[in-house]
Amino acid sequence: MWLADGWKDYQVIDCSKGEKLERWGEYLLVRPDPQVIWDTPKNHRGWRSRNGHYHRSVKGGGEWEFFDLPQQWSINYKDLTFNLKPFSFKHTGLFPEQAVNWDWFGNKIRNAGRPVKVLNLFAYTGGATLAAAAAGAQVTHVDASKGMVGWAKENAASSCLSDAPIRWLVDDCVKFVEREIRRGNHYDGIIMDPPSYGRGPKGEIWKIEEAIHPLVKLCVQLLSDDPLFFLINSYTTGLAPAVLTYMMSTEIIPRFGGHVDAQEIGLPVKESGLALPCGASGRWER
Repeated sequence: MWLADGWKDYQVIDCSKGEKLERWGEYLLVRPDPQVIWDTPKNHRGWRSRNGHYHRSVKGGGEWEFFDLPQQWSINYKDLTFNLKPFSFKHTGLFPEQAVNWDWFGNKIRNAGRPVKVLNLFAYTGGATLAAAAAGAQVTHVDASKGMVGWAKENAASSCLSDAPIRWLVDDCVKFVEREIRRGNHYDGIIMDPPSYGRGPKGEIWKIEEAIHPLVKLCVQLLSDDPLFFLINSYTTGLAPAVLTYMMSTEIIPRFGGHVDAQEIGLPVKESGLALPCGASGRWER
């Protein structure tokens, strides 16, 4: 497992009975997590002194219950600053486990010794975009949600990256990739963090099991003659690390060589000393 253990402003304190207790800066949140199927005692006082608690409904969805939590606050990861706010479906605007990938491709960009162009698809609030830009890359950030792209720009400003070479685009990722192929554009690194299910700006339906392989095939056409990396993240249980390895190996290696590694990614849990699984990532590199 690749463990995101470099955080100072974030921590999984405990997890039990379908929920996790997290510290986001100075605030404690309790949120549901379907991976937490164990039933250990909730002895940590944070379970009772939380600042926010997202209660899942048996009918689907859920709602927040707040106890002295600001509408927005920020946390840092190394030189990056992220603005957080609780919004629908339990999220805060950041997936901390992705920091393990930020460190990986950030080091590759810094050590490349040449200009690097990166495409970030399904780019959400810009964690990977900012990490790539801070490492020196020119980044194209694509997400179907205008609100998420606006939030990512706020994070860039908070991270002193407003003047970084980032192209911000509100677009359907598949259609954008198809247009980039026709334009003859290429990228040295590609990052994709697709949802399990979603809709594009014009209602286009995305189901990851059906759409991910065709998109990977398209994206391979966007890689430069000397590509640096290709990263796929998945929160869908059907896309296990071995599935990511097989898919990326058959599409990328025949054309560019290199090798693929895929692992679960996770976060350390303070109380147990164990790791909370948070999906999987597949990495291609030379």
